[in-house]
Amino acid sequence: MPEERITAAVARLGHRGPDDRGVWREGNVALGHTRLSIIDLAGGHQPLVTADGALVLIANGEIYNHVELRAELERAGCAFRTHSDCEVLLHAYRVYGDDFLEHVSGMFAFALYDVPRRRLLLARDHLGQKPLFVAAGADGVRFASEIKALLPLLPARPSVRAVGLARYLQHQYAAGRETILEGVERVLPGEVMEVVDGRVRGRRRYWDASAVEPWETDFESASTAFDELFDRVMRQHQRSDVPFGLFLSGGVDSATLLGALSRLRDEPLHTYSVGFEAPDMVDELPLAAQVARRNASRHHPFAPDGAALLARLPRTIWAADELMRDFASLPTLYLAEQAQRDLKVVFSGEGGDEAFAGYGRYRVNPLERRLKAVAAPGSGGFRTGGLLRGRTRRRLAGDALAGAMRHTREPFVEAWASTPRGWSDLQRMQYVDLTTALPDNLLVKADRMLMASGVEGRLPFVDHRIVAFGLSLPDRLKVADGQGKHFLKRWAERLVPRELLYAPKRGFHVPVRGWFGDHLAWLERVLPAHPAVREWFRPEGVAWLLRRDAARGRLSAPAFAIVQFALWHRIVLEGDGADPGSDADPFRLLEDPA
Repeated sequence: MPEERITAAVARLGHRGPDDRGVWREGNVALGHTRLSIIDLAGGHQPLVTADGALVLIANGEIYNHVELRAELERAGCAFRTHSDCEVLLHAYRVYGDDFLEHVSGMFAFALYDVPRRRLLLARDHLGQKPLFVAAGADGVRFASEIKALLPLLPARPSVRAVGLARYLQHQYAAGRETILEGVERVLPGEVMEVVDGRVRGRRRYWDASAVEPWETDFESASTAFDELFDRVMRQHQRSDVPFGLFLSGGVDSATLLGALSRLRDEPLHTYSVGFEAPDMVDELPLAAQVARRNASRHHPFAPDGAALLARLPRTIWAADELMRDFASLPTLYLAEQAQRDLKVVFSGEGGDEAFAGYGRYRVNPLERRLKAVAAPGSGGFRTGGLLRGRTRRRLAGDALAGAMRHTREPFVEAWASTPRGWSDLQRMQYVDLTTALPDNLLVKADRMLMASGVEGRLPFVDHRIVAFGLSLPDRLKVADGQGKHFLKRWAERLVPRELLYAPKRGFHVPVRGWFGDHLAWLERVLPAHPAVREWFRPEGVAWLLRRDAARGRLSAPAFAIVQFALWHRIVLEGDGADPGSDADPFRLLEDPA
């Protein structure tokens, strides 16, 4: 591999690690790293190498139980060279062998190279908080934290996968191992991939939520157990040599985190909230301010206008790296840009709904769900409708895309089938979310939007110990009195006002498509001619869709998905990896320079 390609790949990850860079190379093996310094600011340079030179590590993330694990390993005779939390991975591998990740709690993606055995291990954390992409070929294995960093290492630019694009259009993201690009796949959450002499030898799941045993308990016993668990997890998540803050919405999860952190700290916490005015929307800023005042945090509310967020659409697509349609990415990116001025680490409440059954679909009438299941056998009635259906699909999709859409299975079917027979339907629905939408949509947004600004997100509700606890609870503790997330709300009454805990659940809606209203005629002229659009869609169908949208004064969901695809193709797949900035013109980027 030419040195300039390795340098280019490392440079494309500079936003994830702006504080330091390092490369280790021996023969045909090269490991590159960029570092965001959180723990052991001076001594945590990577790649980390053992004193005898036998083991080399590059890692992204945090090992939350590193203090306890380090003490355990030192008692076993290990001598540490740094105070880095990630160094425990090297010594744990040496002491515990292939089962070493059973001793680890954290969010991570790493590559560990065993030099004498010419053996490389690639792994991701239990729920998939940190990304890791792999391209394996006859001439070796390449890997990176982001697709745009992997591209310079490949012999040629990969093609778009028809099935991957179909899944994006149907479900807003491409779930599972395969990505939207041919030959590029994900290491799955809770998985270790073994590579020996440049060949993939195997893959092993060291953790999966399907192993969680249901626990028949009552609220009092569960509450006592959760007191100890949540306190331990929160204390471990606070370990940092730099200041940290919290993204605060008007919801239960972030309010619970703030209440807990305020009790564990003497200093006020910086909190950040974003909101905007739009028709038929609930502004969460007043609710967030109320929670901030109650906890005496140093609160920073922001209310950007639509133009400011729309100008960030190219940067959001660049940051996301993968093709996904989550409108909340825009304000999340904006908030990370603001928080970056003050700190490097923020807590956030993702995962609470999945771990403790907070979504409305968990309360769907069982008969209704079973009737839906008839239409999608094996899915448990857990399915999405997709963006392109019926006449719209026939008019828009080109032949290759239409064929892929006809033969693409719901991603939920496989997940539903993987659940233990003894589980309830509610637990099975939680598992579906924990293995599809959470890792491949919500955690993509949380990781990429923050790391684009060099900010690390810490998500206690996605800690595998918290997830296992919530999943194990009996249904009656999770859904009761018409309320989802019943256990967590009742437990959190000591931390959060009841009027907020038991208020109707509010989704975070971002009116992105309305912001395109003044540009629809321009889009009708430009978008159908975009080369990537012409390759996969029928230009006359795209023009028809945009004419219809112009008559309605609002960009439709299918049209927005096509706009995003065209921008992603230009910025990520064809681009040079450069950050387009927070004031890029998405419309200029859509024009074909040829």
